[in-house]
Amino acid sequence: MQVLTKRYPKNCLLTVIDRYSAAVHNMEQVVMLPSLLQDAQLSAQGRWAGGPDLYNCFTMLKAICVDVDHGLLPREEWQVKLAGGEANEAENEDTQETDGEVWRQLDLEAQFHLHFSSLHHILTHLTLKAQEVTKIYQEITGQAI
Repeated sequence: MQVLTKRYPKNCLLTVIDRYSAAVHNMEQVVMLPSLLQDAQLSAQGRWAGGPDLYNCFTMLKAICVDVDHGLLPREEWQVKLAGGEANEAENEDTQETDGEVWRQLDLEAQFHLHFSSLHHILTHLTLKAQEVTKIYQEITGQAI
């Protein structure tokens, strides 16, 4: 498992990002055959029980980690990727106008706290999921500690 080398306050966003990145990189090092995760589900106490298989969780966690480690695509590229091309350009313009109205109504500090706490919560949750995928893979392969 990777050891965190940087020291930040416990609840600092950078600490949470480092923990998530370390958990995903550890998961990638442990999971040598991701195909073993196909059709495997999280345990009954897991939040994703009955949801996507562990292989889908594994690929999602890796994809998110790439964005966390290297940054996001520029907004225009991201919208094209999501929209699938020019078919949804009119919808994007309508959405941008609606989003602009909503953003103007909220003050910037409230927006910051909302997004900051949400990001903190999501990264903490994803870190736990990466650790759980790693643990289940080790159980499947008989490497459980």
